[in-house]
Amino acid sequence: MPYKNTSVEVVVGIIQNNNNEVFIAKRQKNQFMADYWELPGGKVESGEDHVSAIIRELFEETGITVKDCKLVQKIQHIYPEKTINLSVYSIDDYLGEPVGFEGQEITWSSADKFKNFKLLPTMLRIIHKFSLPKYYWITPDNHQSDKVFNECKKRLSNGIKIIQLRSKTSLDNAYIERIFKLCKENQAKLILNTPNKAFNEPCDGWHLTSFELMSLKERPISEAKIFGASTHNIDEALHAENILADYISLSPIEDTLTHPNSKPLGWERASSIIRQCELPVFLVGGMRKELFEKALSIGAHGVAGIRSI
Repeated sequence: MPYKNTSVEVVVGIIQNNNNEVFIAKRQKNQFMADYWELPGGKVESGEDHVSAIIRELFEETGITVKDCKLVQKIQHIYPEKTINLSVYSIDDYLGEPVGFEGQEITWSSADKFKNFKLLPTMLRIIHKFSLPKYYWITPDNHQSDKVFNECKKRLSNGIKIIQLRSKTSLDNAYIERIFKLCKENQAKLILNTPNKAFNEPCDGWHLTSFELMSLKERPISEAKIFGASTHNIDEALHAENILADYISLSPIEDTLTHPNSKPLGWERASSIIRQCELPVFLVGGMRKELFEKALSIGAHGVAGIRSI
């Protein structure tokens, strides 16, 4: 008899405290993937909707009463034994203090300390998404002096948490390492966007051009690193989703000095693309912090840019 992989619907919740730490629990010895750490939640019962399932599961598992939650991510992960269709909910309001109601080991952890835990494979993708800031800075393509390095220092001191190191020509690893070290000192992440990516450069992840994105059939890096890509239309956005990108940028939204000959997508087309894609979307092209609320209003995760971010 051929082996049959069964499909299971699962819901989990992101519960955060006032210190922006996340509640996680350790799977018990009698469970599938025992001793791995995960977000609290469980299987959706027959005939049960997903919101009812997350409310029930969190009450049974942690003792809290969910008052407000929203779906923030869907993930499919295929194990040899089963396929998990995972719906991730942000728990925005709840009553009570979560505990290990079923005897499971529990803790609170900040995103930067998750590396100290043995996590379920899906946890890394969830972490990448909910730890993404609402805006990030893209470096100008001028790496022949200390100008970019000094600008990185300035942006980091102003609170930037992700820098996309962009260059149209290959950069020396020692130069990348210098900026990577600076980012780590400021609890920020470095995303590399350069030609001829080896995917072993010193950084927290890589950002692909739309051409590089469309040449791929699967995710090019492990889930331990962040994977982003530039997109300009719905086909590219959906392809990024299909090969398990962690986020995309969508551009150009408005006229930009960097690409003066590119026709802007405009806000209406951008909104349509965002509605059809379940990845976090950063708007690029003519963006500035004053447009942040407008970006959120059409469903974008945030904004990114070179000059005004």
